[in-house]
Amino acid sequence: MSLQDWLKSRWLIEHQTSRQEIADLLSMADRDLVQCRTPNLSPDWQLNIAYNAALQAATAALAAAGYRASRDAHHYRVIQSLAHTIKADPVLIAQLDKFRKKRNISDYERAGAVSEQEANEMFVLAKNLRDEVAKWLRSNHPKLL
Repeated sequence: MSLQDWLKSRWLIEHQTSRQEIADLLSMADRDLVQCRTPNLSPDWQLNIAYNAALQAATAALAAAGYRASRDAHHYRVIQSLAHTIKADPVLIAQLDKFRKKRNISDYERAGAVSEQEANEMFVLAKNLRDEVAKWLRSNHPKLL
């Protein structure tokens, strides 16, 4: 399926972005990459904040492509859209989706569900994704930077 197919299925909404919106989304990702490294922060919160950084970067890519995710399964759609926007490796998308599920458990079901290793993995994943989105934007949408 393409993003156009997603639009027809109402999983996405057409969206006109701006340089300011892209700057704001990337700035939030940068902020979260710093904040998730705050000393004495639990691994649950480290993962949650790093996950948010990745989500903001992915949202920037989707916005640059001319869309935003509908409310239904919003995080899932933003993550899956990376296959169409930056042409992300399926392994990266699977890792992000794994951490999306882990974040939901630690946010809504059980404290202490995240290990330090998982929090660190999410940080590295988010940082790499932020860099890949910036690289993709420079190559494909330089006017938005």
